Amino acid sequence: MKQIVFPAEWHPQSAVQLTWPHRDTDWRPMLEEVIPCFVAMAKEVMKRETLLIVCPDGAEVRRQLGGITDDRRLMIREMATNDTWARDHGGISVFEDGVPVIYDFVFNGWGMKFAACHDNLITRRLFRSGTFAKEARVINMQPFVLEGGSIESDGCGTLLATVECFASVNRNEYLNREQLEYHLKDFFGLKRILWLENGHLAGDDTDGHVDTLARFCDERTIAYVQCLDTEEEHFSELQAMEEELKAFRTLAGQPYRLIPLPMADRVTWDGERLPATYANFLIINGAVLMPCYRSEKDALAGAALQTAFPDREVTGIDCLPLIRQHGSLHCAAMHYPKGVI
Repeated sequence: MKQIVFPAEWHPQSAVQLTWPHRDTDWRPMLEEVIPCFVAMAKEVMKRETLLIVCPDGAEVRRQLGGITDDRRLMIREMATNDTWARDHGGISVFEDGVPVIYDFVFNGWGMKFAACHDNLITRRLFRSGTFAKEARVINMQPFVLEGGSIESDGCGTLLATVECFASVNRNEYLNREQLEYHLKDFFGLKRILWLENGHLAGDDTDGHVDTLARFCDERTIAYVQCLDTEEEHFSELQAMEEELKAFRTLAGQPYRLIPLPMADRVTWDGERLPATYANFLIINGAVLMPCYRSEKDALAGAALQTAFPDREVTGIDCLPLIRQHGSLHCAAMHYPKGVI
């Protein structure tokens, strides 16, 4: 019987993928503002591991990167793209009997909300370009729709996910909860799934991706967005989510160590509230990259994450421009475990 392992994000990595913004994406009106955010992410990743950049114009990206184009840690693959949210259109890596396998799930623009015809082809095009390790396999997972931001793995057989996302229309609504669990356990070699029934952020286009709400930091630690302001529109939802997290138990039967992250200050654009969240951090080799929003709460979130990751450097990235398209730092990057790239 095959053994499938779905590594946690903190396991050693070979690379991080960024799908670069350009003038033919929704970033066109604010391209000059968001490029520095991607450059900052690129710089931090390349300090520690390989950076894979997917873009239509590699020469333009090299110009934007300036003096940090170390070819020993930079891979550029040119292809057409719709948008920049690599977490959701990127391949999801598992190991089957020790061999790397990249799952190429259907990406349909978060339930057919946005165009995704190019982004849905990125993983198979990366495979054809020789980007992945020679022994790695890419499996086309059609018709199953799944985005990387919708799942959290502890690396030991537990998955954390939200009911809202998996029950949403134009994803896998033809499957009931029991059928969904069967497929997810089969795909990822899971022992169980912890379903969050509550939790949502205003302005979220993803129908409640778990990476905006609660994240595994190790096998027994979960960092999550806590709301203490009774006047905040998210208060009831996030209080209910907190109670669910308190009721969860580890595989050993113990309560999780819960680390609250502050509710980000309200961020609006064109009169609409955006889903700013400190839970959208990215774990890379030796560090945690944390979204910042030019707020006094940035320091509080950084201190909380340093508690969760005492052996990693916590580095803030200004994501105020990035959040204007309703996503943050983790949404913009896909990690690949060691041995995949």
